[in-house]
Amino acid sequence: MTSFVKRIQAWQQQSGRHHLPWQGTTDPYKVWLSEIMLQQTQVSTVIDYYLRFLKKFPSVTALANTPVEEVMPYWAGLGYYARARNLHKCAQIVATQYKGLFPSQASELQKLPGIGESTANSIAAFCFHATTPIMDGNVKRVFTRFYGIEGYGAKTDKQLWEQAYKNVMGEQQIGQYNQGLMDLGSMVCTRSKPKCQECPLRPDCYAFKYSKQAVLPSKKPKKIIPQRETIMLIIRTQHKVLLQKRPAQGIWGGLLSLPELTNEAELNTWLTEHPTLHAQKMASFEHIFSHYRLLIHPVRISATTTLQDSARLAITDTQWYPLSDISSLALPSPVMKLLSTDPEL
Repeated sequence: MTSFVKRIQAWQQQSGRHHLPWQGTTDPYKVWLSEIMLQQTQVSTVIDYYLRFLKKFPSVTALANTPVEEVMPYWAGLGYYARARNLHKCAQIVATQYKGLFPSQASELQKLPGIGESTANSIAAFCFHATTPIMDGNVKRVFTRFYGIEGYGAKTDKQLWEQAYKNVMGEQQIGQYNQGLMDLGSMVCTRSKPKCQECPLRPDCYAFKYSKQAVLPSKKPKKIIPQRETIMLIIRTQHKVLLQKRPAQGIWGGLLSLPELTNEAELNTWLTEHPTLHAQKMASFEHIFSHYRLLIHPVRISATTTLQDSARLAITDTQWYPLSDISSLALPSPVMKLLSTDPEL
């Protein structure tokens, strides 16, 4: 019987994706960048960001030598901004401690910021011909359905990894195999309406045999996602808007955003302390993070006199930015959307 690995390789060669901009390279920098961007983000979204990022930062040394504040605008909109901060830290370590060359061993790669087992294994396989498997959402879906692996959590993840390492023992060209698994999960073994008739694994697939495609992989136990609220202030004067730099740690760390107040009582107090200001409430909207929902209440602030000194507003770490520069700033996606669609701006 043809091995699991060879079936995936043969399918990838004939039917897999071959047009992605990070394919066909053994440059660890390019593979690493694509792997980090693809975490929690769809391929179609990543492509433009990846190309724009590479054009600005063509090497790990170029990235390391750029202040993180200048890097963030090229990540804005991708979300999960800790990835960008770790990306920059990792680049600096590779540039200084490894003389600009990524380690070739997966175990060494995992010591770098933001690089987990799957990313390290991917870099080692694609760039250094290591026999190291990967494990992303697409691979998990293929494995759970083919092998009939049920359950959710650390125990199931351990079982999946054990199977992954078992599969590659004694095999070659693992880079193509890893790519094939990702392609198969993305193109054929999809979450809903999988194209089983096109799958090279169908004859031996547990889920196909027992009609369990809809229940595998096992669903994550549902939990109530808490909701938080914030008031965002759109403070403008002439053709500028006041933006505040967020702390390095936490949500939207290091990005520019609109000044925020906790609740309406705090807003009323702030307006009382600044009698020349007028507030106009806008339609509230919700932004969903992985672990909570944020209900945003935008408030447009205008003044009877021209605002020149932001310090008088008692809001720290702020600066006026021309409205014409909004599209090039490192702004969280809901803030960018809010400023881009406000007819008053």
